[in-house]
Amino acid sequence: MPITPTFPGLYIEELPTNARTITAAATSILVAVGYTHPFKTNNFNTAVELFSFTDYEREFGGLYASGIVDNNVGYAVNQFFLNGGTDCFVVGLPARARSSTGADLGAIPHATATVGSVVFSALEPTDLIQMFVTVDNLQSSDSIADITISYGNQSETFRAVTLNTSDTVNFIEARINKKSSLITVTPGGGGYGTSFTVGKLVAFAATLPGGFATSFSSADFIGVFQQDGSLDKLPIFNLLIIPGVADNAIWSAALAFCERKHSFVILDPPRQAAADDSTPPLKKIADLIGVFPTSTNGGLYFPYIKSNDPVTGQTIELPPSGSVAGIFARIDVNRGVWKAPAGLEATVNNTPGLVDRGRMTDQRQGTLNPIGVNCLREFPGIGVVVFGARTQVTNNSSLQQWRYVPVRRMALFLEQTLLANLGWVVFEPNDDPLWTAIRTTIENFMLGLFTQGAFQGSTPRQAFRVVCDSTTTTQQDIDNGIVNIIVAFAPLKPAEFVIIKIAQLAGQS
Repeated sequence: MPITPTFPGLYIEELPTNARTITAAATSILVAVGYTHPFKTNNFNTAVELFSFTDYEREFGGLYASGIVDNNVGYAVNQFFLNGGTDCFVVGLPARARSSTGADLGAIPHATATVGSVVFSALEPTDLIQMFVTVDNLQSSDSIADITISYGNQSETFRAVTLNTSDTVNFIEARINKKSSLITVTPGGGGYGTSFTVGKLVAFAATLPGGFATSFSSADFIGVFQQDGSLDKLPIFNLLIIPGVADNAIWSAALAFCERKHSFVILDPPRQAAADDSTPPLKKIADLIGVFPTSTNGGLYFPYIKSNDPVTGQTIELPPSGSVAGIFARIDVNRGVWKAPAGLEATVNNTPGLVDRGRMTDQRQGTLNPIGVNCLREFPGIGVVVFGARTQVTNNSSLQQWRYVPVRRMALFLEQTLLANLGWVVFEPNDDPLWTAIRTTIENFMLGLFTQGAFQGSTPRQAFRVVCDSTTTTQQDIDNGIVNIIVAFAPLKPAEFVIIKIAQLAGQS
């Protein structure tokens, strides 16, 4: 505050600085979009933040096995956390039964089993893993019994369950509903009655609507990327995956959305795409890449990986995007967003290897790398690693400045950081003091990145430049309320091709 001098002597006045502090934006907050558990998801079509796979199990019901409803999101989120991810939003979509023409036939039905007067409804899909119920060990005039549910390698047993509604503790609904992770119970048409009926291994069965063809619809996904939706209202995210989906309409909507949100899309290949001609009649990924939409804010990763399914205990195929997103997060923390998320340190956890149709030679990768297919490779003694870091505009000569994933992500990081930290500039007097404050604020932040090794160049002058003065903001701009800031940086580019030259010494003693 101003000082009013009243006596001869020294006075101290603290002056506010005209520079502000810039806080770096996050770089690896993930968004995963896709179908989640049809019977256990708490909130559909809402972006829910998660910090562990346990959070995912609580909010979205965990993993499930189904040939009717796509189940890739849960496995991708699990891979994200296992490979180094720490912060994730999931937008779960409700699967609907649809005809071959796309007509909505209603919700995916629960499988049910009826034993006497009790109707058991499955909380898990049963088209791939059969569920059974057993009612036995009848007691007290058949009004008390044990109920056992078996589903794959899971089982639940509820002992001394009663049909007597006056027993509020052991009554069948009090014991099972909202406590079982596998079933709910309801009475048959005539009510529960007073006696259980014994049923040995009664199987659950579901009847799909007539005309059912699929539960997938591109419209379910495209709606997520609309303006003012749940996802659009997130203050920040950096990475987006749509696990297992290779649909042009969905990709186009996701890429356009992320271009607007300054984020990056990690794309999965078509599931049956092959590396070469050795697995006919599968199509080569090189033959498919030309029909995909392209963007500076997207990268395609190939092929699918193998993993062990905790639900079935069998080996399954997983899209790579969840694992790759986790590797992005891991390398961002260990090295920085300017480091290519690829190389021998970019090992994929929780996989024994790649799908056979995706294995390739160095020469085959040499045909895929130039067209922007980022390959996952297996190396002896190391395992599966991400061995590519190119965006989808690799072969676009007019966009070569954004060829590399780390260069593009570095620019997005700077954009998100400056957008989040320069709000104080709005409505300030548009003249030299403001321009100086802006330059000082941004230069201090860029200098911090320079000392971390984020840019090319041995001096700050070679590494970055911030311009905000009368050369960028004219009088006409001032009259229109505009201040123009130029932030230029010299990006680090990955060493893709390491050439070793060997010469032979001759004649030296």
